[in-house]
Amino acid sequence: MNQHVTPQPKLGASFYRLWLSSGLANLADGVGIVAWPWLASLITRDPLAISMVAAAQKLPWFLFALPSGVITDRLDRRMLVVAMDFVRFVTLMALAVALLVPGLLPENPVADFPTATLYWLLLLAALLVGFAEVLRDNSAVTLMPAIVPLERLETANGRMGSLEVLMNMMIGPPLAGLLIGLALPLAFGLYGLAFAFAGMLILSIPGRFRAERAAPRHWVAEMREGAAYLFRHPLLRDLAIGLGAFNAVENMLLIGLVLYAQEVMGLNSAHYGLLLTGAAAGGLLGGLSGEHIIRRLGPSACLRLAIAACLLLAVVPLVLPSAVAVWLALLLASLTGMIWNIITVSLRQRMIPPHLLGRVNSVYRFFGLGTMPLGLIVSGLSVTIAEGFMPRSQALAAPFALGAVLSLLLLIGIWKRVSPKALRDFSGR
Repeated sequence: MNQHVTPQPKLGASFYRLWLSSGLANLADGVGIVAWPWLASLITRDPLAISMVAAAQKLPWFLFALPSGVITDRLDRRMLVVAMDFVRFVTLMALAVALLVPGLLPENPVADFPTATLYWLLLLAALLVGFAEVLRDNSAVTLMPAIVPLERLETANGRMGSLEVLMNMMIGPPLAGLLIGLALPLAFGLYGLAFAFAGMLILSIPGRFRAERAAPRHWVAEMREGAAYLFRHPLLRDLAIGLGAFNAVENMLLIGLVLYAQEVMGLNSAHYGLLLTGAAAGGLLGGLSGEHIIRRLGPSACLRLAIAACLLLAVVPLVLPSAVAVWLALLLASLTGMIWNIITVSLRQRMIPPHLLGRVNSVYRFFGLGTMPLGLIVSGLSVTIAEGFMPRSQALAAPFALGAVLSLLLLIGIWKRVSPKALRDFSGR
């Protein structure tokens, strides 16, 4: 007897335009992963100054995440994505032009904290790109449930995640390493052009993407409504705070890897870009196989494994600072991190009412991503402090030692909070 199987609804052309746009935007971000800190390292060898450039790009997640949710719920989400891609295009093209000015980039990086004009231009550009990223990403996440059937969200988020990681970590960083070797302005110029094409793809998506809701109130009251929803649901609150600690540690490790790879592991810009393809391979595997792994192990075990993999990423450079070992650690951390994203993003998109999605998502990201600049600054400070009483090669390992301790504490703290029962109680399954 044949059992009838109801076919799943198709994802549709609008999803694939959003998918391709996300791929281009993440290709740009992948170039930026190498280009921002590498340019900073050509200006100065001061670890705190280098970490401040990365922190400037992430600081808007702390400053602007909450207001971005109100903006996302009030305006057309599609046009917000387009506008923010244009802002990033203009900013990066301006930086590329500035790099062509003779004498602006010093011939040799200074050892101390820099006073060069280019360094402050770099900080300003990173801050502008960061503000645009916050509003763009929050708007793009809220577009997904308006385009994709709810029963296909895990599939859509898995495919989105796979392409994002492929572009962001597998293609973008090696491409950046090659472009920097050819001409630094070229790297930032193509970085900006990718955002321009990403915005044009979003502009081609038909439809109206403004949430149906009551008349707008004061923006503070609307932010409070989003925060109240999140704190009424302990699982959402715990996942947001756990993600904040997770991202702080991960960013501390990744920015610490910039100088560690150059001075301890002996890698050049092209080799460093290739090292980051470990994260790309893991994220790609996680995006493609995440749905199967989640069904096999369960969401609770997958969330716990993501924190354990972050602990491993901190320990490996300390005990085995070889490119192969670090590449494998990046692969595992990225694979489990991708699965964490599939689980938590799909959960929010499915369970949060559409008229609240932008605001609740922004509060979630305030806690989950607003801690990134803190991790980046702590990474630079830990090296600076350690240099006072140990050789530089050992001091450069300080972020990894600190990251290992913090990852272990996070794993202990979140273990029971993401239990199978907690996940079932929230989703009603």
